[in-house]
Amino acid sequence: MTRKLYIETVGCQMNMLDSELVVADLRRRGYELVDEPGPADLVLFNTCSVRAHAEEKIYSALGRLKNAKQRNPDKIIGVIGCMAQNHQKNVFTRAPYVDLVVGPGQLHQIPNLVDEIAAGGGQKLEVSLDRTGGAKRDVAESFESYDPLRDEAMRPSRYQAFVRIMIGCDKFCTYCIVPKVRGPEQSRPPEQIVAEARKLADEGCREVTLLGQTVNSYKYENGERTTRLSDLLHQLSEIEGLTRLKFVTSFPNDMTQDLLEAVRDVKKCSHYLHVPCQSGSNEVLKRMKRNYTVEQYREMHDRIRATIPGAAVTSDFIVGFCGETEEDFQKTVALVEEMRFKNSFIFKYSPREGTKADDLYPDDIPDDVKKRRNNELLAVQNRISYEDNQPFIGRTVEILVEGPSERARRHEEHAHGDDQPEAGAEHAHGDVHGPIQLVGRTNCDRIVVFDGNPRQIGQMLPVTIYDANSFTLFGEVVTQHVGPQLVTISI
Repeated sequence: MTRKLYIETVGCQMNMLDSELVVADLRRRGYELVDEPGPADLVLFNTCSVRAHAEEKIYSALGRLKNAKQRNPDKIIGVIGCMAQNHQKNVFTRAPYVDLVVGPGQLHQIPNLVDEIAAGGGQKLEVSLDRTGGAKRDVAESFESYDPLRDEAMRPSRYQAFVRIMIGCDKFCTYCIVPKVRGPEQSRPPEQIVAEARKLADEGCREVTLLGQTVNSYKYENGERTTRLSDLLHQLSEIEGLTRLKFVTSFPNDMTQDLLEAVRDVKKCSHYLHVPCQSGSNEVLKRMKRNYTVEQYREMHDRIRATIPGAAVTSDFIVGFCGETEEDFQKTVALVEEMRFKNSFIFKYSPREGTKADDLYPDDIPDDVKKRRNNELLAVQNRISYEDNQPFIGRTVEILVEGPSERARRHEEHAHGDDQPEAGAEHAHGDVHGPIQLVGRTNCDRIVVFDGNPRQIGQMLPVTIYDANSFTLFGEVVTQHVGPQLVTISI
């Protein structure tokens, strides 16, 4: 009898990739993916520990499964990923009906652990060593990369894929739990990365996004040969079938000139760089242990603009960090005004147990002040995004068509009711011939919505922009006249 799997993923792109790999492994063991936890024999929560809210969301979801576990003791419930590494045995304490707790460095063990639980082996805990739990090499080896298995059904689009080029982080920002739960920084061999990307291209993937906690820190040494991210981009650009390369997330200090020149010169590279700044105040950056100043960030930003004119730069900011004064916050506002980021991800600071900030600094900014600063900075960024999107009106841009827009997805869900396709099956829209609202992205990562045909999904199309707001460009597919004929591109 086919066993059924439900997986819920919260957090970053790294977690999305991890879920894809876990599902691929379990499918090979005979599991069928379902979109509700009720009928599932195995329920997995792939978790995030960056913010307390993400962890509490998982505990709430686990609480809703308590009765289901009592009714069906054979249902296996697992917590995997960063929260598992962070909380370890405490997950069993708070939710004793959980069967499986697995950190991000042990994901490859999940199928065998599930079999052991099903055979009566009891609860299973598999996590990596703590950063101070052994010799550096032993700690690094306890965080194993898990990358060869892929499953396109878990991707938002069969034409796009994440490829991990490194794991872990060695930056140790005081607010961040990632070095603890993802382990030491380790780069994958370039040959493995190229082979994985080539296989994806052979399967029809058009766009690859390279992932790393600080992706531009990538460096792989093999004897006297050193491969950096700039070298890797040149190698990947030679893969036939791939049309676009991206990478996230970058660290300001590692935005080297050779990397910027590679983004400029490699035709397949998206002119989009996500480089979190976190604060416009040097005092706050020092308490965050970001290891750069506002002046250094500005110099890096100026080099981006000079080397890649028109590049889209995005950022992250934390408001209400320990000790942030109103003057500090206004410096952040001024920096956002100056840098004119395409968009910014803005977060209210929340203390994380196990971080240096939680040990060293009181969380002394009232929540209502955090909320006000968050809303104020968001309003500034949204105004800038709106203003900078207006010049696109009337221009023709080339986009990679990703799939149905959110509005089209909601319409289809409403039309189908409870008869839902399997997760990731939206690329089956290619069998439909009617018009549909589609979404794609420009070379500088701006979102474009237009009316088109499902058969256009996965194609590169020219689209003329006729309207824009802070978040989206609205366009029409370009048509070309050839003699007396009207040729509609890609319809």
